[in-house]
Amino acid sequence: MTRKEAREAAFLLLFEQSFGANAADGTLQLAEAERELKISGFGRGLFFGAAEHLAEIDERLDKALHNWQSGRVSRVALTAMRLCVYEMCFTETESEVAINEAIELIKKFDGEESASFANGVLGGVYKAEKENT
Repeated sequence: MTRKEAREAAFLLLFEQSFGANAADGTLQLAEAERELKISGFGRGLFFGAAEHLAEIDERLDKALHNWQSGRVSRVALTAMRLCVYEMCFTETESEVAINEAIELIKKFDGEESASFANGVLGGVYKAEKENT
């Protein structure tokens, strides 16, 4: 499984989890049983890491949303941005790579307009992180 495929699997799991009350373990077990999901260690790390740091991730996103609330953002775009912020702030992934991958996920599952919006938001998170280091 490539890193791109693993990232997409983590994105799908995080998206699924946003609908239910399952803990991350439960979401993964259900996906493995019902959809026969196969996910690499990299993908698992992204999913569990993003799920674990969700409050911190959402705080960073809320600051970058400028006059928007995360509840107004499509669930697809929000999920991809959450995964991206996790990668930028909590892993060794280059921020440019994380942003590009998130934009590609949004284009695939949500559309160009959402991708443009998310690119601006993620750019804001990147800038804020860079200023804080």
